[in-house]
Amino acid sequence: MADRCPTAFDERLISGYLDGELTQAAEQKVRLHLEDCAHCRALLEDLRAIREAAMSTEFSKPDDAQWDERPRGSISFVARGAGWILAAVWAVVVGMYALWEFWTAPASPAERLLVVGGLTALALLFISVLLDRIRTARTDPYREVEK
Repeated sequence: MADRCPTAFDERLISGYLDGELTQAAEQKVRLHLEDCAHCRALLEDLRAIREAAMSTEFSKPDDAQWDERPRGSISFVARGAGWILAAVWAVVVGMYALWEFWTAPASPAERLLVVGGLTALALLFISVLLDRIRTARTDPYREVEK
């Protein structure tokens, strides 16, 4: 069987026909074409079989415990919080040290402008996202949704 309709019919219409999304005129055009074209009738049957298989497939749903990403115990909760605080402090200290080293090392004004401009842009983006998240957290109607 050929890969395409031998009469160069627009096969995309067959999918719309199967889904019932065509206008009355387009649906009639497809119906008339299907009467004469075995290739497109076979394509329609293949699409029906695929649709039926997709609609009848059942997926296993994981239990709620698998979706929960919160720490399981109080020690884990404290360790995670302390870890994030230490990581943030470390990032600020290392960043400040790197900036100090960069600023005190010999560099051309253009190099300084490029680095400071790029870091300023990143800092502004981070601050804007952080502020948006803080504002949204107060009024987010989905903050209690766990799944």
